[in-house]
Amino acid sequence: MRKLLSLFSFLILMTACDDGDIITVELDFDDTFTTCGELVFYKIKEDPAESLSLQITSPSTTLEDLIEVDADGLLLSTEEVFTINGTSNLFNYRTYNQTPTDFFCNDVPPSDIVITNDDESDTGTALFTMSLIEDDNDGIDAELEDLNGNGDLTDDDTDGDGLPNYIDEDDDGDNVLTRLEIDDDNLDGDDNPLTNPLDTDTDGTPDYLDIDDDGDGVNTIDEENDTQDENPSNDFTDPTIADYLNPLVSNTVAATAYRDHNIEQTFEVALIITGLQLSNITIDEFDFGTLEDSRLTNERTVEIPF
Repeated sequence: MRKLLSLFSFLILMTACDDGDIITVELDFDDTFTTCGELVFYKIKEDPAESLSLQITSPSTTLEDLIEVDADGLLLSTEEVFTINGTSNLFNYRTYNQTPTDFFCNDVPPSDIVITNDDESDTGTALFTMSLIEDDNDGIDAELEDLNGNGDLTDDDTDGDGLPNYIDEDDDGDNVLTRLEIDDDNLDGDDNPLTNPLDTDTDGTPDYLDIDDDGDGVNTIDEENDTQDENPSNDFTDPTIADYLNPLVSNTVAATAYRDHNIEQTFEVALIITGLQLSNITIDEFDFGTLEDSRLTNERTVEIPF
């Protein structure tokens, strides 16, 4: 729960207009908020029944505008600022006779929900900050793919394909997915696939970073003896073991392409509002939280030139 008490990000001062007395009011809302309709951002609570909402109407903006991406699926902008003026971009604090479930973004709100107080700010600034988290879902946590240990995940690229290992689902570029080449049985119970990595040819290089997993002199990527589909893991001469793991099978079928890479994307939208002035409440800075919305997840596909 986010506790707001004025002075700083989480503090709200309520000042009586007649004598200047300060009354401290504590509002508890979740750390997340929701959006719907023509870009209405809101959060509600049950006890007492209250809501905070921000409606962006000028300039006309959609959620897709906030998380606009380029041709590669990467963010074009990380910040957007809107001015709250009481006529187009509206911020409201409301109280109700009961929890305002299904109240927002309905053409006809539930008739049994009554607004008992509606306070609107004529001033303020809404700052949206967008960020992007990407993951290859290869079974290895991103922080474990910092191979040189310098704290920079972007400069660890084992196969030199332009994708750092933390977003490369095939770290060694052998067309066998990393998640198929690591120890995922967790027999030691430490939830770390790299403490006991698979190393088929025992050469000291784990399979997920080894271009010749069985040490037979033929690169894994060129051991597609059965089906030439950029996937050596489904080629079996001996039905009990794939050819790329079988040192007794060393036929060479030269690869002609790398398999496409799929990268999971999670966009995060955070909102900070400053300079709000309601009828009896001054809010210098308010952390509205982070947005929850199913549209904030995506997947981008990268084609690796051969």
